[in-house]
Amino acid sequence: MISKKTKSKTTSMAISFILPSLLPFCIFMFYPLLRTVYLSFFDWNLVSPNKKFIGFTNYVNLFKDPITFKVLINTLLYIVILVIINFIIPYVVSYILHMKISRKKDIFKSAIFLPSVISLVVGSILYLWLLNPVSGPLGIISKMLGIQIPIWTKTDGLVIVVLSLITSWKVFGYNFIILYAGIMGVDMNVIEAAIVDNVPGWKIFIDIVLPMSSATGIYVFITTIVQGLQYVFTPIKVVTQGGPNYASSNLTYQSYHEGFTLYRVGMSSAFSVLTLIIFGALLYLEYRYVEMSVYYEN
Repeated sequence: MISKKTKSKTTSMAISFILPSLLPFCIFMFYPLLRTVYLSFFDWNLVSPNKKFIGFTNYVNLFKDPITFKVLINTLLYIVILVIINFIIPYVVSYILHMKISRKKDIFKSAIFLPSVISLVVGSILYLWLLNPVSGPLGIISKMLGIQIPIWTKTDGLVIVVLSLITSWKVFGYNFIILYAGIMGVDMNVIEAAIVDNVPGWKIFIDIVLPMSSATGIYVFITTIVQGLQYVFTPIKVVTQGGPNYASSNLTYQSYHEGFTLYRVGMSSAFSVLTLIIFGALLYLEYRYVEMSVYYEN
């Protein structure tokens, strides 16, 4: 039986270990969060020493503005495209590399992961040149073939796809390595038994590999959704600045745009709170419907 004195001493020791990391977390996470919620109830231009309290007006204006719904749809499209490119495809590629390719695996892994170490800003500028429909390599080749390609930075829908591809160029390798490690952790005895029973490769992947590596898969799935709201900010800022006519903006960029371009801090904070609520809802749905079915070996 542990005495109250020993328990209290243990608790104090645990707090003393946690406190050094908890204090910076509170300063740089909780305080900005509370400050953002506070500013969402004010009209402020980031310069004036006075803030005008307007209650829920920013939130009302937020949902009255048609741009908000356009940004929400854009954000959803980013998430869907990035989930396909950065979650489903690397899952399949890592399975094929692990199970079907026996030689020079390290070369393939290095080649796939290499773009992850390059700055996303550099990648955005590189792709802006490569995909330039007038003077870029793609534009020159298309002219030689007699094909006219659209100006993707000014085309609704296409701009989201290309920006997602730029982001995926940076993120794909990182997700691939994590998923590959998860698949390597699957018991080969189970897979070999299925192979002996002449189970097709695609069925092994769906019925054995996916469930038994789901703990890793769910982590990559969540981070991919986060990337849909956050990582794509860089190519938007570098290439399109949210254009044309907000066709490439998402919740994260729009929050930045409202605060540091239009100097409407209240609206920017309201966008940030809305983003937080969406994050919370996605995490709840993930825990409610996905997390419970995840396989943990131990």
